[in-house]
Amino acid sequence: VQLQASGGGLVQAGDSLRLSCAASGFHFNTYTMGWFRQGPGKEREFVARIKRDYNTGYADSVKGRFTVTRDNAKSTLYLQMNSLKPEDTAVYYCAVARRGAIQSALRDPTSYENWGQGTLVTVSS
Repeated sequence: VQLQASGGGLVQAGDSLRLSCAASGFHFNTYTMGWFRQGPGKEREFVARIKRDYNTGYADSVKGRFTVTRDNAKSTLYLQMNSLKPEDTAVYYCAVARRGAIQSALRDPTSYENWGQGTLVTVSS
C-alpha cells in the first residue's frame, strides 16, 4: 500500500487549498479513506472521511469549510479546504481505514491501518 499526499503549502487566512492523496497497491474503491492532521505540539486529529458509498463525515472544526471527495478511477482522494484559518496549520495525512471499521470509530486514528507521509499546510494570519 502506498499513499502519496500532496498540495500543501503556505497560504494566507481566507485562502483555499486542495490536497490530493494518490493511492496504489490496494483496491482503493472498496475502502473508506480518511484525512487527519497534526498541528505543532498537538495530537493527530480527525479531519474528514469518505466511505466507499461516498458517504462523508467531518470534524466540527472544518464542517462547512472542507470537502472530502474521491475519484475511484484515478485512485485519488482529495480534500478541498476553503476559508483557511491559522488554526488549520498542520501536517495533513491521508489514511486507509481498516476493513470492518464501524462508522462511529472512523474519527479514531486507530481505525486506520495505512498512512501517507503527510503534506504541510501553513496558514498565516
